[in-house]
Amino acid sequence: MALDGSGDFPTIQAAVNSLPASATQQRVIRIKKGTYKEKVFIDGKDHITLQGESEKGVVITIAQANAIFRCDPATANDWTIATLSLRNSPDITLEKLTVLNTYGAEATGPVTIDCPSDPTGKKVIKKSDHQMALYTGKGTTRLTVKNCTFRTLGNDTVSPWDAEAGVYYFKDCTMEGSVDFYCPRGWAFAENCRFICHNMNAAIWHDGSGSKDAKTVLKNCTFEGDDNFKLGRYHTESQFYLIDCQFPKNMADADIYAAQSGKGTPQWGRRVYYAGCHRQGGDYAWHRDNLNTAENAPKAKQIDAAWTFGEQWKQFGAARLRLPKP
Repeated sequence: MALDGSGDFPTIQAAVNSLPASATQQRVIRIKKGTYKEKVFIDGKDHITLQGESEKGVVITIAQANAIFRCDPATANDWTIATLSLRNSPDITLEKLTVLNTYGAEATGPVTIDCPSDPTGKKVIKKSDHQMALYTGKGTTRLTVKNCTFRTLGNDTVSPWDAEAGVYYFKDCTMEGSVDFYCPRGWAFAENCRFICHNMNAAIWHDGSGSKDAKTVLKNCTFEGDDNFKLGRYHTESQFYLIDCQFPKNMADADIYAAQSGKGTPQWGRRVYYAGCHRQGGDYAWHRDNLNTAENAPKAKQIDAAWTFGEQWKQFGAARLRLPKP
């Protein structure tokens, strides 16, 4: 598809809508360079690839604060809150795309809106409030994302959210945002990714409450951000592995921490593990190698996508373990 009309469809959404719900082979929607000002929603369809002509050249963008969208009674129960939203859609691949939610960049300051769902009937929306670029709901598993940029100036930029069955693979991606801007639930593996943080609270987050084995792994990833940003946090059951990651000098001297949530102490305990991670200007004590304290004491070289996902990639519908090729 192309903006100049030379493609088969006028919008990305029109191309998605043209496809039957199910297939046994991947269907590829090739997107030519351009800025596509549209919200894209894949719902109840599988085996679809959105493939851009180039990562910087194909931009999908909207400006939408989650709360403004959800406070409207017409969309209060609508979870197409991100620039790119996926629901009940396994085996989706995203390649060479830039996906933006520019609400935080365009807003001039806080605004107060009518919000029937709020006890006060009003809600204050800040520039840094939730504004997702990528959201995946229940039934979207085996998501593969390569050479993509996701950017907001708000919370929850990248939100793959199926704690029971979610399996997510990210490679060579850039993710930028405010609090918890990379916040997977379930099983997630990110390698060679760049994380850019614009808040003091936390860059990454994980929810592993759906299974004791659920985990988020970041391997050979780099971090940067505002002065004294904290690396990460969790509100419920979680499991973090950071392998060969690079931290900047201006990162806070603060380990991944448990935030106040009212949900009590995680039944599986604190599970935050590091190996081969270093900080410019000198390492902090808390990210010293501690894989020997993890269950089964894995070695850093063992920790890859196959180790992370185990049986999950095939358990939820795939015929075999079809991990992305290196």
